[in-house]
Amino acid sequence: MRAERLLSAYTWGFLIFMFAPLLLMVLSSVNDISPPSVTEWQGLTGKWYAFFWMPEDALRTDEVLRTLDRERFVGCFGNSLYVAAFVVPLSLLLGLAGAVLLTRWRSRVNGLLWWVLLSPMLAPGIVLGLSALVFWGRLGVNAGLFTIIMAQTTFVAGYPMLVLMARLQRQPIELEEAALDLGATPFRVFWRLTLPYLAPALISAGVIAFMASMENYNTTMFAKGGACTFATEIGAMARNPNGHPPVINAVGTIIIVLTVMAATAHTLLARREAQA
Repeated sequence: MRAERLLSAYTWGFLIFMFAPLLLMVLSSVNDISPPSVTEWQGLTGKWYAFFWMPEDALRTDEVLRTLDRERFVGCFGNSLYVAAFVVPLSLLLGLAGAVLLTRWRSRVNGLLWWVLLSPMLAPGIVLGLSALVFWGRLGVNAGLFTIIMAQTTFVAGYPMLVLMARLQRQPIELEEAALDLGATPFRVFWRLTLPYLAPALISAGVIAFMASMENYNTTMFAKGGACTFATEIGAMARNPNGHPPVINAVGTIIIVLTVMAATAHTLLARREAQA
């Protein structure tokens, strides 16, 4: 009984430690005070959310919101979507190639290949960003969105590789061997058997790669040059010496809501498929 109580107390303590800051962020996003606070309450407001669509005249009348560059913030968010549009497919292709290589090619150097392919995930983001900056700079490419894409792809590709490897390791290899014995080419086997089997894992890996690209800060910060992304712009706003604007809390709340909605939809679809 004592052990169960300790485990229960630890679990509740862990949950509070994880989710209390998120709850405070949500509460402060509707508090009419800047910098954000939950101890000093000034009343409910939705202007931190309305910042993204309110008229320019109303924006200029607010002493906090008029100091923010809305066009730049939206532009940086667009840059993140642009970067992710390249990082996700590149990461999926590289991750798929690595997963197939490590699960289908039996060799003594598999262990070495494993660590080589995963090493970008283990390297500090600062190292990856500076490496991309120096490498492409020597080739005459200025730092910008292109170097961000290259730097992010080096480590984001590791996530799809792990997801796809887990899926491939559960696929019966006998199906591929039987197809090859019946005269199918390796490409046809991959296209008709392996790829359809990997489809759910590819979707999951794509979502993970997209999220990793959008939220990345360390690598992007050192590879961006004069460009900006969603994460780096929020980081710049958070470094305000007078305290970060509550708009950041509003953005964080929106991300939480979208994440919960996506997770709920995925759970409901999974249950429906299991009952079918």
